[in-house]
Amino acid sequence: MSKIIVGRYIPGDSLIYKMDPRSKLLVTILFILAIFLANNSITYAIVTIFCFLAVIATGLNAKVFWDGVKPLIGLIFFTSLLQLFFMTGGHIYWHWWIFSLSSYGLINAIYIFIRFTLIILISTVMTVTTMPLEIADAMEWLLKPLKLFKVPVDKIALVISIALRFVPTLFDETFKIMNAQRSRGADFNDGGLIQRAKAITPILVPLFIQSLETAIDLSTAMESRGYRSSEGRTKYRVLSWSKYDLIALFYFVLLVGLLLTFRTY
Repeated sequence: MSKIIVGRYIPGDSLIYKMDPRSKLLVTILFILAIFLANNSITYAIVTIFCFLAVIATGLNAKVFWDGVKPLIGLIFFTSLLQLFFMTGGHIYWHWWIFSLSSYGLINAIYIFIRFTLIILISTVMTVTTMPLEIADAMEWLLKPLKLFKVPVDKIALVISIALRFVPTLFDETFKIMNAQRSRGADFNDGGLIQRAKAITPILVPLFIQSLETAIDLSTAMESRGYRSSEGRTKYRVLSWSKYDLIALFYFVLLVGLLLTFRTY
């Protein structure tokens, strides 16, 4: 759990770190949408290469991304298995009751595995190279058109920034609680699925209480300092576009062009 890097910022000085958080968020969303344009081996190879180039551009050790993806490999593998045994089409290799193993299901399972892995990787590239508050500012900028419909964009941005800020804190608190329970003889690894699920209860209860206490302390601190919404407030962090953001947009346009060129219809 301590290796999960969702919401964790790792300092660096590569090209991606110099990008504006708005362009990083926008390119990340567009890249995730572009992944769904891939529908054959060539396009999946192209999007995989572009994703790994983005990982290399961060200048971080590849082990950082592997440690972030590894906890979710089981979920991705399970989703791929559902595609493998419940989809029919093409040549049938094996069949029993409602389960079947076909060429279409096998190919689709591989594509699903690649797709989910790439989505996690490209999302991790953004979160580890962008501070949580910068991500919140970028989301507020992206949601600005909703102000025309009286949507409280500033409050949504505040909630997002607080959530992103406390994701690593919750992971750290969970790790401390698990160590405290282990020191008292608790075992979270032995037994079947039901027994392991029951073993989680001593973790969830104190974690829930700790989260409520943290939320109360945070709200008290904000209220005592007279915090208001962003209406009438100036920005401490001034965001500005640069040449690095243009490079990222060109990178994305090139990816989409290649995908549309080699995509089968």
